[in-house]
Amino acid sequence: MSLLARRLESIKPSPTIAVTTRARELRAAGRDVIGLGAGEPDFDTPDHIKDAAMRAIRDGQTKYTAVDGTPELKEAVAAKFRRDNDLEYSPSEITVGTGGKQVLFNALLATLNPGDEVLIPAPYWVSYPDMTALAGGTPKIISAGAETGFCMTAEMLEAAITDRTKWLILNSPSNPTGSAYTEAALKALAEVLVRHPHVHVMTDDIYEKITYDGFAFRTLAQVEPALHERTLTVNGVSKAYSMTGWRIGFAGGPEPLIRAIAKIQSQSTTNPCSISQAAAVAALTGDESFLVGWTDAFRRRRDNVASALNAVPGLSCRMPEGAFYVYPSCAGLVGKSTPDGNVINDSGDLATYLLDQVGVAVVPGAAFGLEPFFRISYATSDSALEDACARIAESCGELD
Repeated sequence: MSLLARRLESIKPSPTIAVTTRARELRAAGRDVIGLGAGEPDFDTPDHIKDAAMRAIRDGQTKYTAVDGTPELKEAVAAKFRRDNDLEYSPSEITVGTGGKQVLFNALLATLNPGDEVLIPAPYWVSYPDMTALAGGTPKIISAGAETGFCMTAEMLEAAITDRTKWLILNSPSNPTGSAYTEAALKALAEVLVRHPHVHVMTDDIYEKITYDGFAFRTLAQVEPALHERTLTVNGVSKAYSMTGWRIGFAGGPEPLIRAIAKIQSQSTTNPCSISQAAAVAALTGDESFLVGWTDAFRRRRDNVASALNAVPGLSCRMPEGAFYVYPSCAGLVGKSTPDGNVINDSGDLATYLLDQVGVAVVPGAAFGLEPFFRISYATSDSALEDACARIAESCGELD
């Protein structure tokens, strides 16, 4: 009898974490490697947030809290939703978890039965399909390519819905593409969803505050109030406040679902870290002026990286509206051969070549459900990005 559960056969380790780990191992072995796989800002957590955490430690806020968040943090989350998204949630309609990832997983675990389908537009964040499968559901992928700006259309959504559809997961701005849904695009999707009352929606808004060129972020329940009771609006402090390691995510949604999420969390992790919760209160209620400088830096990096990649024959890079990723196509390199005689059949082959040949770590598009593309995170220094793009250009120029 095998020790391991059969459910593990339906999931795979996170490819983005695998790339980052491989780059770290090569550096430890003495290789000059530039890692462009990590999905986290390179800026430090702002001082006022760190100060709040240290005060919490000194004040003895080191004990268990309520399972799904302290009253102070729930109130801060409610105020954030009201201020930023025109959404009203009471404390009983808010959950706090150990990162947005846990909130999403808890929601899927609380609602999916065998045979239930979850609609996932591709390119997608690597964890959505595996979390769905682990929770007993069936991921149903909707391919949305560069021709639609990597955004699912209303027609695509309508065609994908069946009687078994339970959830749609909508991530905007997107990981891995940086693409974001306009208000008009969301309204078109909402018209479809209103006609199918059995379909619920998870909106993963974790990159909400990282947008460019005047893009106006909107979330689905804000655009269509009729969907408020069918939407779990998920967010967190990881990306906007550079708090990836603090592990605080949150969501607003219908009270029965929020209670179910708390029930699951009570038997898994219990409450999120008390100190991190105190820090998250400071993040959500404090000064956000630092975001202007951070966004300016991200925009500059986006522009420079996209321009450098578009100058490489065989690569084509769309300019994203938000987040800190680009998702260039390598279709023009497929079929070419490396100096060692290996053929580039897909983005996985290209990623291996870039890492082995010039020490640049990128994430192949297969991880995100759409080929032939690869993801680059530009959440690193300007100098590292300039060096990495030069290496990519040099190595691609050596393909025959």
